[in-house]
Amino acid sequence: MTLAAAPAYAQDPAAAPPAPAPAPEAAAPAAATPLPPAPQVQVVQLAAPDAFSTPGRDTGLPADLWKGTPVETARAVLPLLASKPLSPAATYLARRVLATGARGPEGSANDEALSGARASALIALGDVQAATRILDRAPGLDRNAALSQAAAETALLAGDTARACSIAQGLSAGRGEAYWLRLRAFCQAEAGQTAQAQLTFDLAQAQARDAVYGRLMAAKLGAGAPGAASLRNGLDLALSKSLNLDLSAVKPGPAVAAALSGTEPPTPSFDVSLIDAQIGGLGQAVVSGLPPETGVSALIAAAAESVDPKAKPRLQAAAVLLAALANDLPGPDRARISAFAVAEGKAPAGRNLALEAAADSRRVGEAALLALWTCADAGVAGPAIGDRARIVRTLIRAGLPDDARLFVLEGLAGLK
Repeated sequence: MTLAAAPAYAQDPAAAPPAPAPAPEAAAPAAATPLPPAPQVQVVQLAAPDAFSTPGRDTGLPADLWKGTPVETARAVLPLLASKPLSPAATYLARRVLATGARGPEGSANDEALSGARASALIALGDVQAATRILDRAPGLDRNAALSQAAAETALLAGDTARACSIAQGLSAGRGEAYWLRLRAFCQAEAGQTAQAQLTFDLAQAQARDAVYGRLMAAKLGAGAPGAASLRNGLDLALSKSLNLDLSAVKPGPAVAAALSGTEPPTPSFDVSLIDAQIGGLGQAVVSGLPPETGVSALIAAAAESVDPKAKPRLQAAAVLLAALANDLPGPDRARISAFAVAEGKAPAGRNLALEAAADSRRVGEAALLALWTCADAGVAGPAIGDRARIVRTLIRAGLPDDARLFVLEGLAGLK
């Protein structure tokens, strides 16, 4: 095998070609101006909005109001507060807890239906301003019929029919429900679309007949006399206004009354002089704070010793209510009051157990909702003495003494 000849410079280094000249050294770059360190970007995970975080107004209640409250309890109670009449003391408590901006119960994040129930309850309770503030920041108006209805009602109560009609037009869910058919019929009539309004009106009445709405809407469509104004809700108010009816001739519902007055609802008041005449001056002591133990002891003794068949039940009921406010009773007072024939309330045993447990653990929001559940079942007259005394005791233990005193005053004022 023949090998190729090696190059000459490999055999004789002197014959190697000259090495290339080194490249000229590059000039040193000018010194760079040091840059400031890049800012550290912190990514904060925002909590999902829940049904209670947006405040309606300042209530003085704590930011952990709903801590430990089962969301199922809120879902059960809030619709009742929007649909059933409450006593003045219960109304005040409901407005106060529902208007509070606080982190909601576990599971209330992104619950648009619960947000709608909260706003609807505030509207029904006469706190329209608080409901409006909450709804102004509520997402999902186009997706949830309950939330949208609350927003439409606040718009109608404020006289903004254009916004109410816009909400009705933009709704993507629940459009066939009776409320939306009624509102759309009104909006179509306002826009001069008489034929469409008549058809929508007929559909609404076929689904859920409402004699008052039917009378007003028929007059709006030129098919009869309107009769008297109606002020049950925002839609009635808008219809009555559009027909130029006399609004002063009828008593408005709580929401309409609040909207017409333009003020926040007041704290309820009771005739203390009448109460004092029955229980020896302790009514004013309740207004000022906790009544003196000596006064409560005297009332308990008077109730135990009374032989008047009319006065004795009233004195015993008053003594039970005032005793519920006390931190503790002396032994003789406990012995006397345990023999009083004041009937047990009407609330179910399971709810009473839950109420006691909420008070034991100072779960303020849960205690308030459970108390309001019993109040909603009782109606505008308020709960029976047995239920009322348990509610008073619960509110005191949970940290709501002002509300507890209102329940006592209301109960005393209602004694016959």
